[in-house]
Amino acid sequence: MSDPTQSKGKTIAYWALTGLFAFGISGSGAMNLSRAPEIMEAMAHLGYPAYFPLILGTWKLLGAGALLAPGTPRLKEWATAGFTFALTGASLSHLLAGDPVSNAVAPLVLLGICLGSWALRPASRRLSA
Repeated sequence: MSDPTQSKGKTIAYWALTGLFAFGISGSGAMNLSRAPEIMEAMAHLGYPAYFPLILGTWKLLGAGALLAPGTPRLKEWATAGFTFALTGASLSHLLAGDPVSNAVAPLVLLGICLGSWALRPASRRLSA
């Protein structure tokens, strides 16, 4: 199943970034679904309705699964696009709510990991030209 055109180091970097991102975004999604008081307080502070963590958490878990599942390169592209929208939106939400810049940077770091994984993906996980 390995891609003969991809170096071993690139493959390791891809899986390290993909695993790290999937772990982080799944944890975030699970926290959203838990609707813990601190999550609900944070969402209210950002101006989102009480049901928003349920939607966001579900999509985060489904997106992480899509990135890890074999095949389905188009679904992986859509998941990456969705994470790009969600994480840039999270960053902007913190800035617009008047939060410190450090709160806006965290989602962008996670997005950087996601995009690093996307850039390193093997040919078997890319859309055909």
